[in-house]
Amino acid sequence: MKRLLLLGLCALTCAAQELRVYAIDVEGGKSTLYVSPSGQSMLVDAGYAGFQNRDADRIVAAAKAAGVTQIDYLVITHYHPDHVGGVPQLAAKMPIRNFVDHGKNFETAKDVGDVYGNYVAARAKGTHIVVKAGDRIPIGGLDVEVVTAAGKAIRKPLPGAGQPNPLCASYPPIEPDKGENAHSIGMVISYGKFRLVDLGDLHWNRERDLACPNNLLGRADVYMTTHHAKKTSGMPAMVYALGPKAAIMNNGPKLGGVDSTWQALHDSPGTPDIWQLHYALMNDAAHNSADSFIANRSEDCTGNWIKLAARADGSFTIQNGRTQVEKAYR
Repeated sequence: MKRLLLLGLCALTCAAQELRVYAIDVEGGKSTLYVSPSGQSMLVDAGYAGFQNRDADRIVAAAKAAGVTQIDYLVITHYHPDHVGGVPQLAAKMPIRNFVDHGKNFETAKDVGDVYGNYVAARAKGTHIVVKAGDRIPIGGLDVEVVTAAGKAIRKPLPGAGQPNPLCASYPPIEPDKGENAHSIGMVISYGKFRLVDLGDLHWNRERDLACPNNLLGRADVYMTTHHAKKTSGMPAMVYALGPKAAIMNNGPKLGGVDSTWQALHDSPGTPDIWQLHYALMNDAAHNSADSFIANRSEDCTGNWIKLAARADGSFTIQNGRTQVEKAYR
């Protein structure tokens, strides 16, 4: 009995000393729950509306698994339906204290206008925080620095960064994106020596602002793939400069995770592991990860998550919610 009690106390203590991250399957949209060692929570995006509350229910289930009863900070990277659409449904199921976004809506398409209006109505019930590049989101126990917002990127390198990037000449700008993707909030999230980069749906050219001619972000342990790993994001010159040990891909069965972006990740220095929320049905087997790194295998899935647990010394583990396979990174 004494040993069981000690093991239980250790489990609680260990969890309190970790940053826990749940990459939630919202079928090709985006929603990621960060739980600080302080116990505060930050949710980045909330998936889609509709689908019988599917995405809101999956977020609530992840929060329950993490012991979270409210969202302290909801960060909306941009106003596309697969990122902000689910906010009203989620707000009806659990309290949201602070709504963080980039301010103005830069896109006038009908579906964006509708979901933005619904979000604004939900946002009015909490505290609204507009951030710009260089700001910090004040979640206790973590350092969350905003590196892009509203189409602007930081101009000065983060501590330890700023080295010239020789890869920039090989990856020139592409056709500009004039909508919300290019205005995404991007963040570097740190806990002790552990660093994670989450850039929402940031467009290739805005990623280039962070990587060229100098690498303003420095190195990262984990890279949350940008824009569902589509071909107009995940610029190799930036990803290679980050040098991640692992990437977590928020793709859907037929959305994102394209073969060229998958290959660029695979070819990054150190050959990082690629953890996929879905098997990419449009790719061949050579451009999908091994089964143990894929949370959902088919188009008709059950919403399995990918969970990361990071410690202040920089070590971390990643677990597949479908298979419970876990890998440790030193």
